[in-house]
Amino acid sequence: MIDIRRVFTQVEHIHHEFGPRAEQPLVRGAIAAVLANPFAGRYEPDILPMMALLDPVGVDMAQRLLAAMDVPREAIATYGKGAIVGAAGELEHGALWHVPGGYAMRELLGWKGDRAAYTAGQGEAKSGQPGNALSIVPSTKKVGPPGAALDVPLTNINASYVRGQFDAIEVRVPGAPAADEIVFILAMSTGYRVHARVGGLKAEDISQWNGLR
Repeated sequence: MIDIRRVFTQVEHIHHEFGPRAEQPLVRGAIAAVLANPFAGRYEPDILPMMALLDPVGVDMAQRLLAAMDVPREAIATYGKGAIVGAAGELEHGALWHVPGGYAMRELLGWKGDRAAYTAGQGEAKSGQPGNALSIVPSTKKVGPPGAALDVPLTNINASYVRGQFDAIEVRVPGAPAADEIVFILAMSTGYRVHARVGGLKAEDISQWNGLR
């Protein structure tokens, strides 16, 4: 069911936005895997089995992205994910990426919770101790043609409302997705927008134990 055709990685270093040159450039990266969509061209009521099969894909992509960005794990400050579904698929197929993509990055960055418990049925207790990467991973998805672009949102890994780190990275894989494919995307960055100056909560003021989850 998992058939990867291409993996596309992009990394950028932003030194300034027409203002003073930053002491350290903002590093932003994204990785996109182009997969065959086994549900293309038909309605499949039970698509959940594919979600579990995507778990190792998410783990591999998160590790590849961190390596491509060439920064310490501790330097990652924001993350996001997304999916572009080919025209023969449906938007819900892109939603299969929420757990495999999101938890892959959270666990890579130090989250200590119990993934299985967080995806269990309603009313079941959650377990595990909180750690780094406490925030939900923001996401976007759409159905699009080959070469479609997606703006993937980025927010702080521990408090989604760090205003100076609200960002997005545009991702486009040339020639993908074909009608019977899906592009799954992970994205991360090292912090504040260059020249961020609109106030709000600072990342350095976050306490990981004050309920900001």
